[in-house]
Amino acid sequence: MEQRDVSTSILAAVGSGGIVGFMLGLLGGGGSILATPLLLYVVGVTQPHIAIGTGALAVSVNAFANFASHAIKGHVWWRCAAVFSTLGVVGALAGSSLGKAIDGDRLIFLFGILMLVVGVLMLKPRKPAAVECRPVDLRMCLATAAMALAAGAASGFFGIGGGFLIVPGLMLATGMPMINAIGTSLLSVGAFGLATALNYASSALVDWWIAVEFIGGGLVGGLLGMLLATRLSAHKNILDRLFAAVIFVVAAYILYQSARQAGAHQSILDPQVVFGGAHARS
Repeated sequence: MEQRDVSTSILAAVGSGGIVGFMLGLLGGGGSILATPLLLYVVGVTQPHIAIGTGALAVSVNAFANFASHAIKGHVWWRCAAVFSTLGVVGALAGSSLGKAIDGDRLIFLFGILMLVVGVLMLKPRKPAAVECRPVDLRMCLATAAMALAAGAASGFFGIGGGFLIVPGLMLATGMPMINAIGTSLLSVGAFGLATALNYASSALVDWWIAVEFIGGGLVGGLLGMLLATRLSAHKNILDRLFAAVIFVVAAYILYQSARQAGAHQSILDPQVVFGGAHARS
């Protein structure tokens, strides 16, 4: 486990968890992508793999908490949720195993690239789209399976919730309305995060105390975010753009740190460096 200054790290972990929970409650998604950067650069977790494993556990708990709220409101398509989650967990286990095998610094560099992509997606206004429910046939089942495996693999590889992939994936595969896709996706987000966290925990790459502190802050922050969301619902697009700006700043910082650590003339994506570095650390 990481050595840390208890007097300051508890406040940092609870506060960082509160930020992630607040963003999730306020925006309804996307906020979990800040978990790993906050654990690394604010809480002080020094090993990228431990930050990813711990963050995945926190993301999972927050997702299950939000899922319960949507389930009570009847927004969940249960059969789709069960099938998508079950298949996606296979992808999450494969993706997280690959992530553990890659050198941590290179994995964080790729995480920074992912944040830029998410930031661009956040800039797009999310408008309810008219969709038609598709018949449950072989084509729909195959499309759902492919989407689930891909989303799960990405979620496991980066240790993120992956809602920005799962929601459009569910809509594309099944034709369900967006509100149902959001509610249904949360079971998958929780399942993928839990599978990733357990995979990392099997290699002692989860800091359980920090996870508890982070989750505690996240639950409180999520409640505050949901309360504020009702008052600011008319400004949803503006909030998304502001959050996208935050993501771009964090991504730029991650890429700057990664480039500085890798060296100006070292290839971050050199397979020998990527996989060799991971084995050298073990």
